[in-house]
Amino acid sequence: MTSLKIKSLSVKYGRHEAVRDFEENVRPGEWLCLIGPNGAGKSSVLRAIVGLAPHTGSVTIDDTPVKSRSVRRRAQLVAYVPQVPLLPDSMTVHEYVLLGRNPYVVGFSNESREDFMMVEEVLRRLDLVGYSRRELSSLSGGERQRVVIARALAQEAPLLLLDEPTSALDIGHQQQALELVDRMRREHGLTVVSAMHDLTLAGLYSDRLSLMHQGVVAASGPAESVLKAETLAEFYGVSATVHTDGDGTVVVIPKRSDTARGS
Repeated sequence: MTSLKIKSLSVKYGRHEAVRDFEENVRPGEWLCLIGPNGAGKSSVLRAIVGLAPHTGSVTIDDTPVKSRSVRRRAQLVAYVPQVPLLPDSMTVHEYVLLGRNPYVVGFSNESREDFMMVEEVLRRLDLVGYSRRELSSLSGGERQRVVIARALAQEAPLLLLDEPTSALDIGHQQQALELVDRMRREHGLTVVSAMHDLTLAGLYSDRLSLMHQGVVAASGPAESVLKAETLAEFYGVSATVHTDGDGTVVVIPKRSDTARGS
């Protein structure tokens, strides 16, 4: 099981400061979800963790700085699903998901039987077995997104970063993908940090929410303490009803404005 500690993280792109003094301590096996409006800095935090964004501050995995790890060791520790992945069109689904096993292939050797078994298991769980031989260029947006998630899960890294992992998925495949991530978290101690726009799903699957606004954390805690109607109005500019089910699930329901109802 893997812990993640982030201290005084700031991300700049030229003169634009996307993230300022972000701090988090994600416990082993915990699921932290970053929420917030577009441009809040969520994706930049994830990119900084994996080493793809210029940043200051420290990111440590199991108390060891990520920067001190080799590229191979980072890939064994962190799997990342970007918001807009680049996929080689001519590669098949099976070939692409198998790339997730590369961190464990030594030298010029081939993938092992265990590698192929892991890929088959992930494809089965994400309802992708029938797509195995199809080229990536032939897939829809939602299918491609599931394939990217499959590759990350096949990587078996103890820390999983998900940037809007269900944005192109229908409701059934959203649940399927998130349930699989949650099952692996509970069974294998997977630590998860995600960025999501669907606030109900974010609260349903994560242990804690961190609401970001203009590069800083505006609120943090369990869903019931962060997903308040007044908080959403302040930082999203949205009118919404927040309902808590008997099982504790927090449901966010946008409301039409009076102007829209009267038109």
